[in-house]
Amino acid sequence: QAQLVESGGGLVQAGGSLRLSCAASGRTFSGYAMGWFRQAPGKEREFVAAITWNGGSTDYAGSVKGRFTISRDNAKNMVYLQMNSLKPEDTAVYYCAADLFWRRPLVTKSGAAFGSWGQGTQVTVSS
Repeated sequence: QAQLVESGGGLVQAGGSLRLSCAASGRTFSGYAMGWFRQAPGKEREFVAAITWNGGSTDYAGSVKGRFTISRDNAKNMVYLQMNSLKPEDTAVYYCAADLFWRRPLVTKSGAAFGSWGQGTQVTVSS
């Protein structure tokens, strides 16, 4: 099972940017799709973005498409989420997650497909 550690969260004004990072260890990182999810207070966890094991395909939630970009560096065992044009409704704890299955060919948005989760990093966007 992978160990995942997120960083890069913080407080930012609306319209600003943040870059989240997720450091992976404990298993072969490069063979697994990675995803970002978020959970706001009083709400269920929701999908944000995902990327296939080789970076060849990505997918985004409609609410962040065009503003957020997921990327990965397999040489460094890192996955990133660049967040631009942030809105107050983006405020949440953001979690990095690793897919259960080796080299899944298609991006999945289902949280049930991800077997390893980080501890989360808080993102707060002020209006």
